[in-house]
Amino acid sequence: MREVMYNEYASEALQNLQKGAFLSVSNEEMDNTMTISWGSIGFYWGKPMFMVLVRYSRHTYTLLENSQQFSVSIPIDNDLKEALAKCGSLSGKDVNKWEVANITPISANNVNTKLVEECSLHYECKVVARMPLEKDMVSAEVFEKWYNNDNNHVLYYGEILGTYLK
Repeated sequence: MREVMYNEYASEALQNLQKGAFLSVSNEEMDNTMTISWGSIGFYWGKPMFMVLVRYSRHTYTLLENSQQFSVSIPIDNDLKEALAKCGSLSGKDVNKWEVANITPISANNVNTKLVEECSLHYECKVVARMPLEKDMVSAEVFEKWYNNDNNHVLYYGEILGTYLK
């Protein structure tokens, strides 16, 4: 893998994010990954950021609250639909998603979490801010469509510490 500028492949990252990417988080006991398709890349507080949303109900939420670090691995050249489907429908509390989805965890360079080896583009991030999306923080239309079941997201702002292309 070679290191690239965070914004060099931002357009490809965001286009492919809509098709699915892997958000990975680790702690002392486990490495977990989940499927995401929402997020953005920007520049805040003088730093490059990757923003991801994680629902309170997800096992990844607890891991991320404790570790404050994450990676995003985006398949650009590989079709990983089956792996993305498994990682989006199973809980890391119950199964080892890496094994079930047949994907390979590799160590990140700047954070204590894993990357998905089969992906082409990787972002390594540390959480610098978080914003729970509560009813009074989003429009009524958005809340009604996406959060009417009280399963809200937390928006995490992750400072991008490294971006790698395989």
